[in-house]
Amino acid sequence: MKLHDLKPDAGSKRKRKRVGRGISAGQGKTAGRGHKGQGARSGGGKGPYFEGGQLPMVRRLPFKRGFTNIFAIEYQEVNVDMLEARFSDGAVVNGASLLDAGLVRKAEEPIKVLGRGELSKKLEVHANKFTKSAASKIEAAGGSVNRHALKVTGARATVKRMRKVDLERLFGDAE
Repeated sequence: MKLHDLKPDAGSKRKRKRVGRGISAGQGKTAGRGHKGQGARSGGGKGPYFEGGQLPMVRRLPFKRGFTNIFAIEYQEVNVDMLEARFSDGAVVNGASLLDAGLVRKAEEPIKVLGRGELSKKLEVHANKFTKSAASKIEAAGGSVNRHALKVTGARATVKRMRKVDLERLFGDAE
């Protein structure tokens, strides 16, 4: 095969439509632009971001500075040093006991245990998420870490149409 043998695939190249070349051509007279108006004029039409007179999104963005994800899951955060201060050795730490200790606002909301501080007491901790450092500190003190899957239902589960395996990976059992 030589350079002069090369040809584009059949149907990949089309002749451009020549408009405004007489009425018999089908695109004569107004050349597909209609009668009068902004779109009929040369250089007519607005830029790619024109939104009908409303302040365009591109110009609104500097004021908006991002957005709030309405489907984000808010975790109540509890640090290891808080558990050390509020609970005795051998205690069971769950949503209800954290509420009684004043460490969370709602017992039924998701809880995440963070690893700030040290732990010397043996605690059985029940929560939805643990950082690696928090889990290792609890287990090093002789306690146990119990992760509870977060039930994701309604709009949160369907908004991004995530695959079931991805939902389970993120939030535990998604059913």
